[in-house]
Amino acid sequence: MVHSVNDLKPIKVGLLGFGVVGSGTWTVLNRNADEIARRAGCRIEIVRIATRNPSKVSGVPGQVQVDDDLMALVRDPEIDIVVELIGGSTLARELILAAIDEGKHVVTANKALLALHGNEIFEKASAKGVMVAFEAAVAGGIPIIKSIREGLTANRIQWLAGIINGTTNFILSEMRRRNLDFATALQEAQDFGYAEADPTFDIEGVDAAHKLALLAAIAFGIQIQFDKVYVEGISHLAQEDFVHAQNLGYRIKLLAVAKHRKEGIELRVHPAFVKRNELIANVEGSMNAVLVRGDAVGETLYYGPGAGSEPTASAVVADLVDVTRMHHTDPENRVPHLAFQADALAEYPILSIDEVETSYYLRLLVDDRAGVMAEITRVLAEDNISIDSMVQEQVNDGKATIIFLTHKSREGDIDKAIGLIEQLPFVHSKVTRIRLEQLEK
Repeated sequence: MVHSVNDLKPIKVGLLGFGVVGSGTWTVLNRNADEIARRAGCRIEIVRIATRNPSKVSGVPGQVQVDDDLMALVRDPEIDIVVELIGGSTLARELILAAIDEGKHVVTANKALLALHGNEIFEKASAKGVMVAFEAAVAGGIPIIKSIREGLTANRIQWLAGIINGTTNFILSEMRRRNLDFATALQEAQDFGYAEADPTFDIEGVDAAHKLALLAAIAFGIQIQFDKVYVEGISHLAQEDFVHAQNLGYRIKLLAVAKHRKEGIELRVHPAFVKRNELIANVEGSMNAVLVRGDAVGETLYYGPGAGSEPTASAVVADLVDVTRMHHTDPENRVPHLAFQADALAEYPILSIDEVETSYYLRLLVDDRAGVMAEITRVLAEDNISIDSMVQEQVNDGKATIIFLTHKSREGDIDKAIGLIEQLPFVHSKVTRIRLEQLEK
């Protein structure tokens, strides 16, 4: 006998948090309830909401319980799936671990929590036979987790590079497009709601590093290792570097890069020059994109909104559908949390930033006189750094700005050379160094 989805017992959901994403999840799940039920095999219903400010919850019918007791929701025996959307890494960890103890599945958008405590959470969930789904934790509405974990499962992932923080991408886009300085572009991002009142996690690259740690784990089959990600933000970037980038055929993007080399794995977040004819260089505003290179498929690009109420809710609800479909499945036959079987995770070494090899943009202010260029190129050559091209611009008072683009070099060698160059008596500035990311085919 074939049953209608309306004849089957619904999956009951408890929602922790009712902010931007929580309210979006309520809206999407209810607006598309029939379509979602047809896909999931039964109806999915939010039956309880717990939030720090229950008085701000609106548009929810009276039969849905709304209060501020988050732990009571987690322990409510009626609830099958707990959706955690409160953020932070302390209370959220306590609530998720309690939900797992109660035998409940979890859906979360909390990248900081998983970057810091994901290994513990996934291990405990596996032991209890429950699922923790986290599509919404990386790149908002883009299904990048599912794409790498399931769609590219035949591939050995060689590298990935992503624009995975919309705030910084908006700032960098405006600095380039409108010749704004960093402070002005940041203020506009705050005015538009793209940046928080305290934007530190975004502009210093920490948010992107949280997400990269998760992407690298599912791409390479390793433990989540946020503490080993090299992180550099965008607050030090000067307007003149955007002008030089444009003139040289590049754009500046905050890239999150993970590469699987024979020596180990690179995990790094930093501003980078990207050739402006690359697709990822043309991702503008608050949009996100992730480029993934697999040995069988080649390069695939995933593009879309990286944040926002309904785009992120789209990922949350997709996780709810996945968990609902697999609710009664033998835990041994479910897709592993980190794509690879838990007992098969590898222990590849994570390379330090000194061991990274890439090309570089170097800018410095020097005396405009004979012998200066020869001395600087001598220092670079002695540290195994080959120059690809050089530009010199006349400034004032007998000074000149010199720009070098190097061939691929080792970061440790670049650091040593910069230290020596900055000590030369005719050099009048710190050396501005921006990595030049060549997305190898």
